[in-house]
Parts: sequence; C-alpha cells; structure tokens
Amino acid sequence: MNVPNLKQARIRTNKEVEFKYDVTGIDDKLKIGNKTFFIKTYGCQMNEHDSENIRAMMLEMNFKEAKDMDSADIIILNTCAIRENAHNKVFGMLGRIKHRKEMDSGVITCLCGCMAQEENVVEEIRNKYKWVDIIFGTHNIHELPKMLYDVIKNNEKRIEVLSIEGDVIENMHYARDNKYKAWVNIMYGCDKFCTYCIVPYTRGKQRSRKKEDIINEVNDLIKDGVLEITLLGQNVNAYGKDLYDDYGMEDLLLDVSKTEIKRIRFVTSHPWDFTDKMIDAIASCDNVMPFVHLPVQSGSNDILKKMGRRYTKEEYIELFNKIKSRVKDVSITTDIIVGFPNESDEDFKATLDLVDYCKFDLAYTFIYSKREGTPASLIKDEIPLKVKQERLEVLNEHINKYALENNKKLIGKTVKVLVENISEKDPNQVCGYTEGQKLVNISGGADLIGKIVDVYISDAKTWSLDGIIK
Repeated sequence: MNVPNLKQARIRTNKEVEFKYDVTGIDDKLKIGNKTFFIKTYGCQMNEHDSENIRAMMLEMNFKEAKDMDSADIIILNTCAIRENAHNKVFGMLGRIKHRKEMDSGVITCLCGCMAQEENVVEEIRNKYKWVDIIFGTHNIHELPKMLYDVIKNNEKRIEVLSIEGDVIENMHYARDNKYKAWVNIMYGCDKFCTYCIVPYTRGKQRSRKKEDIINEVNDLIKDGVLEITLLGQNVNAYGKDLYDDYGMEDLLLDVSKTEIKRIRFVTSHPWDFTDKMIDAIASCDNVMPFVHLPVQSGSNDILKKMGRRYTKEEYIELFNKIKSRVKDVSITTDIIVGFPNESDEDFKATLDLVDYCKFDLAYTFIYSKREGTPASLIKDEIPLKVKQERLEVLNEHINKYALENNKKLIGKTVKVLVENISEKDPNQVCGYTEGQKLVNISGGADLIGKIVDVYISDAKTWSLDGIIK
C-alpha cells in the first residue's frame, strides 16, 4: 500500500527522468474478460486523455464498455482536484455507487486521477468509503490491469498512490473518443507552483517527452485517419526546457507541422514562457491553428503577485498584442479566477479593465477554490462568498458580450470547419470547429463527418455559430 504525501510530492531534485518503454504490456493472464466497465471523467483535457488510456487497457483485458454506471461491473472515477466543486461531485458519485454496492457486492469501484493524489481525500475514503476497491494516482495508471487482477482473482483491495517527481511512460495505448481528433501528450507535470494550484503536487515535476516519440505518435495518428491533434501539457510553452539545451516548443511546432497532419493545436500556455519564436511558428505554419488559450487569471498586479504568476498585467497585454498583430485571424481565450483571498474591489475592477481591453473570444471563469496544501490555502480570507458570486456574474456579462461580438464578426464569411458529429442542437444538422476553435452548427448530413469543409456563417450566438455548406 502507498498513500499520498503532499510534502513529498512538492520535492524537486536533479534526479534524471527515466523514459520507460516496456511497462505497459498486458499479458494473457491479465486478459480476464467477462465483465463490463464504465469510466466517469472529471476535469481537464489531461484527465480526458488519461481516460482514453484507461479505456484501452480495459478493452485489452477483454472487458466490455457499459453504456452507463448502473450496468457496469467495474466503475472507474477519474477525478480532478483543481476545484472544490469537482471534489463534491466525486463524493456525491461515491454515495450513488454505495447504494449500488449494497445491492450488488460484486461491483468493483476504482478512484484515480488528481484527487487520489491528495492526502485528505485518501484518508476520507479509507475511513468513510472502505468499500472502494482500488485507489491509484497519476503516476502509475499503467499498473491498473495488475491491480484489477488482484481484486478480481485474489479479493485484495489496493491503494497505490505514488508521491514522486515522475517518469515518462511510453508506448501507451489509447481508445480515443474521436476518430478525427486526438490528444498528444508532449509533457507531464508542472514546476510553476502558482500559489492556488494543486497540479504540481498531483502531476509531478515538469518532464518532456522526446521529440522523436511525439513525431512518431503523430505519424501513427495520421495513418489512422486523424485530421487534428492537440499537443497537450500543463504548460506546453515550457516544453523541452527540462530535456534539451536548444530545442523548445517553437521547434516542436515546426517539426510537427512538417508531417501531413491537417490541424495542430496546443494547450495550455503559461504567459511566462510564451516566446516571440513561438508566435512566429504559429504565424508561419498553415496547419498550426490560429487559436491560443492564454490564461491570465487576474488583471490585478497585486493579485497576480500573490498568485505567483510571474508576470504583470502590462506584460500580459504586451504579449496579447504581439499575438493579435502577428497571427492572422487569431482567436484568444483565457482563464480568470475571481475572489482570490482578499481580492479588493479595485483588484476586481482591474480584471474587468483587462477583459474590456482584450475582448477575449471566450473565457473560463471561476470563483477561487481553496486547495489544501497550497500556499494560498493559508491566507485568511475576509471576502464573503456572496461578493465573489456577484463579481463572477458581472465578469461573465463582460465575457459573454465580447464572445458574441467576436462571433458576429464572422457572419457573412466563409470558414473552414472540421465536421465531427451530429449536432446536439438539431439531429438534422452536423457540427464542428473552425480553425479559431469556434463551434459551428451546419445544415448538412452525416456524410460530412470527418471532412474539413468550407462553411458560410449565416448567424452568430454567444457560444456558437450557424453555417451553410459553401
């Protein structure tokens, strides 16, 4: 048994990262079969991609995927630790599973992901949810088949959470959610240690994959018919800094663009590491999409300093203007936190002023969520929750205003859209995303799915566009 330790997870040493290529195989003994599974995923794109890895392993064990939790023999909760809301949802789900377990004691429950890396979470599960069969973290997902074997064949419970800096596990298999789009990890972990963020503790230190392994994966995806990839990491702009002397994210973008992949995206960027060379790479490569997600978090220099973000509002705006002026038709989105401990009215106004200046295409906005073990969690906060909620409402009014304005600029224009699916809005329509990552609902049939088509934009809403095949 290994339980998490946040103090241990914070440690950063000069220990060399190990690249492991031979630890992901599933031998015949582990191909148990005769059970169904269901995966519930919470959180970011990294979690979604981890769930694709988990799904692949379950299928390789000859398990079948269930349509819902109630019909599954094995339930896997892949969790997120960034906000309290995600915590509450997971514990609410555990309550539902408990009732199921009372009716069917043979149901196997697994909890993994970032919540599993938190000491207080694992302690609570061990005390109040003793029936949970497996708890594992972000560093040893590849060991799930062996853990499941021990539960099924030997009736053992397993808690295996590693609070380590981390290595790089290669040759991972993925059962992907989308035939035409794919996540591609280029790095793991984070060393930024923003004062509010738990990710450096739950995901380990920054460690980049080798460029050759990334390019090989992209070429394999092209052979499988994938048209669009998203290069994925906690801070993709820092790619290569831990691995190479003279090879960074701008170089990787250029190399990936030389493959035959039609579309390249990347998330998420930290403004601190966003170089001029990287802007040039985006601007010069036709298959690197003109879309940048650039979290600002606050428009107040005082709050940014307390957050440990390592840039000022003025430096962010300077970078924003560079990207806007040098990347044609670029869309820029952001993340913003309101209600950081003791955020004043002046601090919040500074955030609104920044939003009014940048006029983001979209923003993901949140009320600050205290994360146990982070420096910000120790700050005594005098701001009432009601005030924070009111600020969030005001902020969202500004964000929505500019989202609609930016979308309306596309009315009457023809844009390229990768059609992905039947529209949720109308079964007689299909939907997909523009190069600038804007959702378009299109009048057309399912034969368009998997194609990049020219679409005339006929109408615009806050969150989506309407289009007609040109």
